[in-house]
Amino acid sequence: MTLQDRAGLAGARRVVVKVGSSSISGENAEKIGPIVDALAEAHARGTEVVLVSSGAIATGMPFLLLDARPSDLATQQAAAAVGQNMLVYRYQEALRPFDIVAGQVLLTAGDLENPTHRSNARRAMERLLGLRILPIVNENDTVATHEIRFGDNDRLAALVAQLVGADALVLLSDIETLYTRPPDEPGATPIIDVDFGDDLSGYQFGSVVVNSVGTGGAATKASAARLAASAGIAVLVTSADLVHAALRGEQVGTWFAPNPQPIAPSTTAPVRVDGA
Repeated sequence: MTLQDRAGLAGARRVVVKVGSSSISGENAEKIGPIVDALAEAHARGTEVVLVSSGAIATGMPFLLLDARPSDLATQQAAAAVGQNMLVYRYQEALRPFDIVAGQVLLTAGDLENPTHRSNARRAMERLLGLRILPIVNENDTVATHEIRFGDNDRLAALVAQLVGADALVLLSDIETLYTRPPDEPGATPIIDVDFGDDLSGYQFGSVVVNSVGTGGAATKASAARLAASAGIAVLVTSADLVHAALRGEQVGTWFAPNPQPIAPSTTAPVRVDGA
């Protein structure tokens, strides 16, 4: 199904939703409940939902008595090992009232570039979805190297959307829309719709932002959105607080229209947008 506008999200066959660390960790941990409520609502409509969730390192940090994201790889991996277990537990507890079972899928970008690993991952995901399980995907941070700091899972979410043939990708962030420049700067205006092929080079999305719990930023979301859109997948970028409205097809966020002549996933390369 090719979605032409946001309204199509309400009846989409298969949707990938990505949530970042800052939206579900620390003082925002309670937001897992509302996010799960929205996913369950879409699930009840018959939509097959895949959740790509960052947050393993951020969730593990308090258990390692860390008050800031560790800079060394070994401690990042240790935090991820502890945090991934707790993160999936929190999701499953939130899903329990809806009688939805979560299935953990840990991947690296390399898994999706290796034909055998990619095929195995696709088969497993298809079976999970066929069983009405909600896959929760994250990077395998415990064994990842440079991927552990790449794009806050935005690119991984775009690759997963291609892997499972999703109709749409919803990238949840801390702001309602993308802006033509950082929203705290004068002259910044919201970007509502991006047609496929639109030139975004004049927009100042900025570089990757690294905060106390994760990595990412507007640039990585724009880049991931272009990557998915090139493969024929519609993309919506909006705030995690608006996830219900987003999945109901309401007029929120920044909409990236899909390529009417999609590029095959095996030949799709990352799209660079202003340093993304």
